[in-house]
Amino acid sequence: MAKKAATRFDAPAPLSAAKPAPVPALIVSSAHLVSPRSSEMSEFEFGLIVAGNAFHRWIAHCMSAAGLKDLTPLDVLVLHHVTHRARNKRLADICFIMNVEDTHLINYSLKKLQNLGVVASSKSGKDVTYASTDLGRVHVDRYRAIRESCLIDALNADDGLNRDIGELARLLRLLSGIYDQAARSAASL
Repeated sequence: MAKKAATRFDAPAPLSAAKPAPVPALIVSSAHLVSPRSSEMSEFEFGLIVAGNAFHRWIAHCMSAAGLKDLTPLDVLVLHHVTHRARNKRLADICFIMNVEDTHLINYSLKKLQNLGVVASSKSGKDVTYASTDLGRVHVDRYRAIRESCLIDALNADDGLNRDIGELARLLRLLSGIYDQAARSAASL
């Protein structure tokens, strides 16, 4: 007797008789964490790890080429943020914008950057604020020129790719909020 083709209304076959579905080749760093509800999330996390490490290596090398050697990626990011919009920034504001909970990490970078003469602090009432110095802005301008030459020229983005990058940036902001909420939930367990 011919076997009837299953329709979407038929009950699923019992687990003991079911053939395992082919597993797509996933690129993940932790196969033991793959969820059947979102294997894509595991692929995303692996991509984030690889991209994050590549980005950190890139910014450190780019700033080294701009003349500031031996900076950590966090140091480079702090210098960029302190330079952003030419406004003085408080430690708490830098931590908040960069989404860094440990103020000691940012404070250590600020002290290191001050010792190099690329960041200066000033006191306004009870607040201590930080801004890049003229020397700091020179290094940031060199960084920008190197970034244009090495990264932006290699990217060679057209309007479509730029739209995709913009959408990816939007998704990263959305996911960072979800990760922050999950971290708060995990911390309360």
